[in-house]
Amino acid sequence: MIREYLKLARSFNSFLTGISPVMGAIAMGKFELLHLIILFLIGFFGHTYGFVLNDIIDFKIDKLNTDLSDRPLISGTISIRNAWIFALSSMLISFLFAIYLSIITDLYFPLLVLVFSALVITIYNIISKKYPLMDIFSSSAVFLLILYGATTVSGNIDKITILAWVVCLLGWIQVFFMQLVPGGLKDIKNDYEAGASTAAVKFGVRVTKNNLLKIPFSYKIVAYLVQIINIAFVFLPFFIIFKDRPSIYYVIWGLLCLVGFLMMFVSYKFLNMKYFDRGKMRKLLGSHFSINFAIVPIMLMALNPWTILIILFPPIGFIFSNLILHGTLLQPKTM
Repeated sequence: MIREYLKLARSFNSFLTGISPVMGAIAMGKFELLHLIILFLIGFFGHTYGFVLNDIIDFKIDKLNTDLSDRPLISGTISIRNAWIFALSSMLISFLFAIYLSIITDLYFPLLVLVFSALVITIYNIISKKYPLMDIFSSSAVFLLILYGATTVSGNIDKITILAWVVCLLGWIQVFFMQLVPGGLKDIKNDYEAGASTAAVKFGVRVTKNNLLKIPFSYKIVAYLVQIINIAFVFLPFFIIFKDRPSIYYVIWGLLCLVGFLMMFVSYKFLNMKYFDRGKMRKLLGSHFSINFAIVPIMLMALNPWTILIILFPPIGFIFSNLILHGTLLQPKTM
């Protein structure tokens, strides 16, 4: 049964959400291990709340998609009632950790930021299939989660550094892209047939009777534009914050260029698929998931070279979760 609850929690990408507030704290120069571990747990359980709630609300639409039959609510291994208990318990645990962190740091304003993050992700889950571009809300929830991590160091908004704001914006852009393109394309067939009003549906992305995938040029332009903005933003701190030019910066720039190229390449593969193949999309999404995340830790090597080790956690968590729960490397069946 634990295995089913881990599936319901979408544990394959829980490490990414868990790292989000950690990135905010590191951008503020915080490297105390206990502080960072608590932030990770807050993000991890917050992730669980958000995704379980998503499955509960989207149950009727997801039930029509045979590709999602492995999801616990669809297969019936977990009841809706128990899913609600699991979601609310996860949110409670997240806030208990946050309250503990506020007590030991004597900083209580961050709790307000965390409340707003939880509120925004709740709104997203309720309206995500009803209106286009609601991915703005999920992106904003992650933005606030990163900001929460930063405020646990600064104590307030007015003391947030430019670097931390850049990290928050990068988190927003990355999640927006993942929801808009990989997320929108992998669900397009079911969303269109169920009458959902997602951005991909409104842009005119369609799957024909012959299973051909039709992606309008306008949708591709928006997708590439978001990726270019993402890559441009990650270089911004080196022009407005880090004025010195130590040798490690050239290593960082080289790594960022490599990651940027890989991001664009995987995006190209996604946007030029001829046939709708959810299995292939899952593989591409898994690849993009790992590549996309690496960009911020690499940038933060400018503060501490050891930050690069953080890029290992989400991919390792992703792969181990898939192997244990689904028997695959890059294809979580509950995605």
